[in-house]
Amino acid sequence: MTDLIRWDPYQRMLSLRDAIDRMVEEGLPRPFGGWPWLDVGTQSAAVDLYETDENLMVEASLPGFNPEQVDISIAGNTLIIKGEVKREEEQEEKGKYHYRERRFSSFRRSLTLPVEVDENAAEAVFKNGVLKLTLPKVAAAKAKRIAIKAE
Repeated sequence: MTDLIRWDPYQRMLSLRDAIDRMVEEGLPRPFGGWPWLDVGTQSAAVDLYETDENLMVEASLPGFNPEQVDISIAGNTLIIKGEVKREEEQEEKGKYHYRERRFSSFRRSLTLPVEVDENAAEAVFKNGVLKLTLPKVAAAKAKRIAIKAE
């Protein structure tokens, strides 16, 4: 025997509403983080910037990059980190590709530095896909402690 199910015209509207709610909860794509459905070959690097008494510290996650593929520069109060991984030339010895999913792209990240730094004394270390920059503050940018006298 066949069961009859009553048609509810509002049921479709509820499923559309649920889909929109889900999209908003998951978050909309960010223009500077790249569009997930449009592969333009340019991405952004995840960066942490924090300050100690003596230095500004920058840590950037750059998986798949080598130190030779990364360029760091400071222009005024802007730190620029950029890199590029180029596609290897096609070689007959490799054979026929069935999958080609390795990343061949570039990135560029600019950060406004909150204090003035001495770019000549900056140090960069690249280990396990993480770039660590130590940017010493100039003397004028360092915090000065003022002693309080009791009267």
